[in-house]
Amino acid sequence: MAIYHLSVKAISRSAGRSVVAAAAYRSGVALTDERQGIDHDYTRKQGVVAAFIVAPDGADWALDRNRLWNAAEVAEKRKDAKTGREYELALPAELDAKAREELARSFAAEVVRRYGVAADVAIHEPGRE
Repeated sequence: MAIYHLSVKAISRSAGRSVVAAAAYRSGVALTDERQGIDHDYTRKQGVVAAFIVAPDGADWALDRNRLWNAAEVAEKRKDAKTGREYELALPAELDAKAREELARSFAAEVVRRYGVAADVAIHEPGRE
């Protein structure tokens, strides 16, 4: 039986977090935080099944993960800025990989439509339990 879980967290500079680092970690890739001059390399991270970006119409530039998250960092000037939001959603393990990806894409598309933002999606393998 599927168990529902959704957690939304703000990525805030005042907490010492970088949206570029968070995106690199979640998607299991290497990104460079141009504001801080720091490389974040999570290419050895296992368990990331798929990672993709859903962007509003006309925002094709946002499909480049490094460009997207560095633009989010540059857009905010305050030291206590909230540079991103992280939605952690438990997808039903009963669904196969294709169905989980379709569900994640539709959720992201709704977030993009409703709020006019880009959504960077990383799907991880289901937990053992």
